[in-house]
Amino acid sequence: MSIAHWLMWHFDLKKFRPNEVRRVKISLACVFAFMGIGWPLIIYKTGIMGWIKYWFMPWLGYHFWMSTFTMVHHTAPHIPFKSSDEWNAAQAQLNGTVHCDYPQWIEILCHDINVHIPHHISSRIPSYNLRAAQQSLHENWGKYMNLATWNWRLMKTIMTTCHVYSKEQNYVAFDELAPEESQPITLLKKVMPDCA
Repeated sequence: MSIAHWLMWHFDLKKFRPNEVRRVKISLACVFAFMGIGWPLIIYKTGIMGWIKYWFMPWLGYHFWMSTFTMVHHTAPHIPFKSSDEWNAAQAQLNGTVHCDYPQWIEILCHDINVHIPHHISSRIPSYNLRAAQQSLHENWGKYMNLATWNWRLMKTIMTTCHVYSKEQNYVAFDELAPEESQPITLLKKVMPDCA
C-alpha cells in the first residue's frame, strides 16, 4: 500500500500544486542522487546481497510499518464515508480517523505517530505537542473521537471486514460479496488470533 502510494503520487509532478513543484523537484533530486551515488557505493562495499540486506529490506520494512499505521488510523468498520452534501470538516477531522494506543515501546520508537487526530486538525502541530493536543481534544471533544487500543482483534477486524464501501453498512467484507474468490480472507479469519 505505502510503496504503491509512493510510486504513484511522489514522482508525478502534475499531482502537486504549482507552488510545491520546486520543493518536490529538490526532493526528487535527492532521491535520485542517493540512488546514483549511495546504491553503487553500497553494492561496491557489500555486494548485491549487502544492498538487499542493508537498504532494500529495511526500506520494505519501513513501508510495511507505515502502511500498517495508516491502515489502523484510517480504517474502522463504524466510520462512515460521507457524500459532499453530508460532509462536515470538523466532524470528519475528529471522528474520521482513529487514535490508537500501542505498546509503549512502539510509541517511543515511532515518535508518537499513533497520536494522529491532532494531525488532521492541523498538520502544523509539532510532534512534541501532539500528546498535549490529543489530551485537549479528548477533554473537549472526546465524545466525537474514535479511540482504540492495538490488539490482534483490532487487526483481524480491519483486515477481514473493511474492504468495500457500502452506504448502508460502511464496509462490506470481500467474503460477503464474492465468497468463492475470498480464500485469503477466509484463511485470515481462521488463523488470526481473536484475542484483545
